[in-house]
Formats: sequence, structure tokens, C-alpha cells
Amino acid sequence: MNADVARLIDLDWDNFDPWRTQSARHRLADHPLLQLPQLVELGKRLESRGRVRTHSDDATPGTPFNTAPRLHPNARSAASTLQDIEQARAWMSLLNVQTDDTYRTLVDEVLDSVRPAIDRVDPGMSYRGGWIFITSPNTVTPFHFDKEHNFIMQVSGRKTLYVWDHRDTVAASEEARDLFHACHERDRLQWDESLRERATVFHLEPGQGAYMPSTSPHMVENGDNASVTISFTYYTDSTRRDSLLHAAHERLRRWGITPPAVGKSPVLDALLHAGFRSGIDSREWLRRTLGKQPSTDRAAYAVA
Repeated sequence: MNADVARLIDLDWDNFDPWRTQSARHRLADHPLLQLPQLVELGKRLESRGRVRTHSDDATPGTPFNTAPRLHPNARSAASTLQDIEQARAWMSLLNVQTDDTYRTLVDEVLDSVRPAIDRVDPGMSYRGGWIFITSPNTVTPFHFDKEHNFIMQVSGRKTLYVWDHRDTVAASEEARDLFHACHERDRLQWDESLRERATVFHLEPGQGAYMPSTSPHMVENGDNASVTISFTYYTDSTRRDSLLHAAHERLRRWGITPPAVGKSPVLDALLHAGFRSGIDSREWLRRTLGKQPSTDRAAYAVA
């Protein structure tokens, strides 16, 4: 079968730049695993494993993303919320759906279909993940960023996605990125309404989506109806290198050294990458030697 026909995600693959935000289309809106009855059952399974994240519609763009569930709790169960999502006044994410045997096949189906095109310019796909967002009308995904490259696809309903360039230091400072990659904290990321004018804005409807590079700040506002959205995420050789360098720079900051931004000093970046990568590889070798499960971002699937 022709690769272009087989792909479930369409974009300008001939000009695909893994570090540039771009629009996409997909053929997933009618997929049987993405219909609400199946998502209710998935929600039940994942909630029993602690893999559901939810907050109420009181969250705003400026609500700290990491603590939104605690600041604005949704007390209803996953099943109750999803069965009444139009009226539930809730935002819900089903986390790491690749840990569910049924939904891992969906993650693989989609990412396998685009991997040849991605590998040509951004090899080393690993740490695959899937995240399904089921949201009530007019709910908000607070301003934040993530480590992975991300294909975000609208399945039903409508929402507005705001994305900032991963190099925009007004939207997210270099210090904020360093801290995030070092310990997954977003404390240095601050929302301001004036940031809207700097964003690339996508008005997503079913069949539409976007591609966002690693550490692209983003914020989402749902439309007037309930919505289902799915993200397919992964790391590559380049995201691993970028993340390691940011984490190394955060270490330097703690030692009282202010490094140039990642990418501004190729010599320093090369030295830091070699040194820190060697340390990580040594720890992983030791874990394997001791019979422990390695903890590595080179794993095939994201670790829940």
C-alpha cells in the first residue's frame, strides 16, 4: 500500500520540520475506540490504576497545570463524569492509554503509519504514548508545556488551541525550560493574557489537528459542546538530546553558573551532552547488572 494512503495523519510531509508547529488532518474521528461508550470503559480501567487526571471547569489559562486537579477538584468518578460529560463541568484526561492492551494497538497503528516520514528527518522514535482528553463545554486546559513531540487530533466537538514556538522565551523562559527538563516542574512558567497575540491559533474541528514540537507552550479552550481529543506523543534522538542539555543547564544554575541558552554554544553543548549522557548510561548499565528494570527514555513506550 502506498505510504501516503496508509497514514492516519496527514500534513505536508515533504516539508515536515520536527521543530516547527504545523496544522494536520487525520482519519480517526470514526474510530470505534474513540467513541464515548468505549471511552467510558477505558476510563474505568485506567482509573483503577490511577491513570486519570481531572479538574473542574473553574480552571483558567493561568491555573498552575501541575496542581489544577487539587485546586479545582472534580469529585465524580471517571465513568460518572464521562457518561454525563455535557453537563459534568469537568476536564478529564485518560493518561498513558498505551498501557491498556487494546489502546496500545491504536497508538501503534497511528505512530507506525507516520514513522517512516518522521524517521527521515527526526530518527529514534521511542517512548510512545497516548492521551485522550474528554472535556465539558467551555473548559480550559491551562497553559503548560510537555517534553514529547505531540500530534494532537480533534475527534469530536470543537476547541481552540494556542501554541507558542518552543524557542519563544517570552512565552517560556530558558530558565523555565531548564527546570522543567530537570525535574518536570513548571513553576517558572507564567501565564499572561498578552501572550495570546504571540500564539499560533488552531480552531480545531473533527478531522483536524496540529503537530507541536517538544516543549512548545500551549493552552486549550473548549467550545460550547463536549469534546474528545487524542494526543499521540513520542521522543526522538533530538528530543532526548535537547532534554538532557536543559537538565544539565539547570544543574549548572544550581552551581551558580549561568550558561548560554541551549544551542547557543555548540562546544559547551557537546561537552555537557557527552558528560551527562555517559553518567546516565552508566546508571542504566548498573541497574541492568543488578537485575533492576532500566528507567530510560529510550524505552519503546512511555512509562506510566
